[in-house]
Amino acid sequence: MPDAPVADDDSDPLAGERARLDAIDEEILDLLAERGDVVQRVAEKKVERGLPVYVAGREKEKTDAFRRKAEARGLDPDWAEDFLRMVMAASRARQLGSGAFPRATPEAQDVLIVGAEGGMGSRYARVFERSGHHVHGIDQGDWDALPSLTPGLDLALVAVPIRVTEAVIRRLAEALSPQTVLADFTSTKSEPVATMLDAHDGPVLGLHPMHGPGAGQLSRQLMVACPAREAEASAWLLEQCRLWGMRVEEAAPAEHDRVMHLVQGLRHFVALLHGSFMREAGLDPDDMLAFSSPVYRAELMMNGRIFAQDAELYADIVFASAERRRQLLRFFDQHERLAELVRANDKAGFVEEFEAIADFFGGFAPQARHESEYLITRLADRFA
Repeated sequence: MPDAPVADDDSDPLAGERARLDAIDEEILDLLAERGDVVQRVAEKKVERGLPVYVAGREKEKTDAFRRKAEARGLDPDWAEDFLRMVMAASRARQLGSGAFPRATPEAQDVLIVGAEGGMGSRYARVFERSGHHVHGIDQGDWDALPSLTPGLDLALVAVPIRVTEAVIRRLAEALSPQTVLADFTSTKSEPVATMLDAHDGPVLGLHPMHGPGAGQLSRQLMVACPAREAEASAWLLEQCRLWGMRVEEAAPAEHDRVMHLVQGLRHFVALLHGSFMREAGLDPDDMLAFSSPVYRAELMMNGRIFAQDAELYADIVFASAERRRQLLRFFDQHERLAELVRANDKAGFVEEFEAIADFFGGFAPQARHESEYLITRLADRFA
């Protein structure tokens, strides 16, 4: 029997293994494509049967089972869960990217969106239409069409900038019947809800979608709802949000605003402070990235994304109400108190303040550390 050919010195000793890895990768892609076809059939059946796009319990069952199966095969269950969640997120995006949505009502509802050409207005006009509802839109130059649109309306939704919301509500409400649900998308709720209650005799619902118009999908996004009058009349709308896969959290307007003063107003102003100081100090973002830890990179990206958007929008958010401005002034007072620690070189005072805040955060601090380490690791893997 002749001897087997001897490989050249320049040949790749890993060629066989690499070829097999390439073949496995193609098999994975083929399986993902097949999974996508099954997902599409599932989406069609969900529409037929009026089932939501996203079911939290079902996803948890799948991830728990997937983790167990991965561990039995000697795979890291955390990695396996990450992989499955990315696959499921792609599946939801495919469901939401084409075709229809389930409808929350037996019959199509007549929906008017004021601000239908804006980012949020056009975003929701599309999903209402894909849910089988009849959608009408008016914008700044279309008010003459309002009288012909209002008879028979089930929902009138105001999706305009904060600074004109209350004026638009009053002008719109004059033309609405008492049966029409009047709702708004403003990121503050106390003043708009009070204005809707004063201007309209029918059902009133304050809404705050906690995402921007560029959100890739509504699935798993949060909709904060403030039912203010005749909640049963607007229940279908909240159910429609759930069918789109959204999480719905109900709150009183004052409770919503108290949290939003920090979540939005203060957070956006801190980004302005950070960016303003960088500009003043000549700290170019690209130069800073070269020396950034993953933690600071994440912080810089979260601040930078704000400055890629509309300044008027963020000014509306920061200066949304007198109460929000009062909270910002309280923040500046606190900032000045802490600045005294720096002026006095008071390290002991810093430690005391730090430890008091750590006690205040309690069990959330280790949770935050765990979750942020996950984000930082993924960010470093993808972009570092």
